[in-house]
Amino acid sequence: MHNRYEAVRETLSRIDKAAQEMGLPNISARLVEPNEMSDRRGPEVQYLEIFAVSIATHHMLIAEGAKPIAIVGQSIGELWALAAAGHLSVEDAARLAVARSQVLTRQSWGGKMLAVGVDGRRAESLAELINHPHLVLACENAPRQSVISGPEALIEHVERVADALGWPSLQLDVPHPTHTPAMAQAARDLRESAPRVPYGAGRWRVCSPWLGRDVGDDDPVELVAGALTSRVRMLHTIRELHAAGADAFVECGEWPVVTKFVEASIPGVRCLVPLSESDPVEAVRALVADSTGGGPFRSRLSAPSGNGHGPVVRVSEPTPAGSVATLPAPVSYVAPVP
Repeated sequence: MHNRYEAVRETLSRIDKAAQEMGLPNISARLVEPNEMSDRRGPEVQYLEIFAVSIATHHMLIAEGAKPIAIVGQSIGELWALAAAGHLSVEDAARLAVARSQVLTRQSWGGKMLAVGVDGRRAESLAELINHPHLVLACENAPRQSVISGPEALIEHVERVADALGWPSLQLDVPHPTHTPAMAQAARDLRESAPRVPYGAGRWRVCSPWLGRDVGDDDPVELVAGALTSRVRMLHTIRELHAAGADAFVECGEWPVVTKFVEASIPGVRCLVPLSESDPVEAVRALVADSTGGGPFRSRLSAPSGNGHGPVVRVSEPTPAGSVATLPAPVSYVAPVP
């Protein structure tokens, strides 16, 4: 994509400029040049790398004729969605992502996030059974996948109970566990220390899974801070978009994560993760052609689990208005998520 699209090169250059100003390494070189990923990376670099991948994929989609009716991000992915939609500059999204990471690192909370292969109601009941204010249902991802966030020792208790009940579970490899009231101090610090950034109208809708609505004239710092302590309802956002006419979802990440939630929530819906295809550009062209009636496209649904519960997917967090032209088969983007 870097070689093919000028918009990708220009955007990565802007991310590099912001990274340099913050004392971070050149992000595009780490992604484009051979042998540039050998050194260890902190969470700030990881977030910016995933941001670069997401925004580059978005530019490729637009260049090949995709016209989204909405862009969706989960957790820090909402920042990528705002930048992709044009509500927020690329540089300001990078600065806010780093500021968010820094306040979470300073808080240094000993928490974990656990994916459990059951619906949100049962996952919430499991968290409530232990009865700790910081142990909560953090994410409702799919009908049979939820995420519980809380102190590490309590998450281990939850994991043992889930195993006794026959519920599949997996601790998530995320640099900063979030979406729990335990993050209140980090949210306050972010509101006080993050740079205030200009916010524009944008080209496309951005749907917020934690707000439960489209993003309007919300303050970007408040959006990022509020999400730290709030539950993410991706399942509800996916279903609302589908009810409004979206029947094709494209994930701007390196591998299927949110699209697995989509397929589990809306059987038969069309999903595409371009970077997981052998030829990302041709895969996008096939989707666009099919959306305009010019060619076939079939999603590759993951097989259901054999135990009656949902799959538990290993993911990593860095794991993304006004009227717009839409394809006859509209496309919704999703950004990488925890």
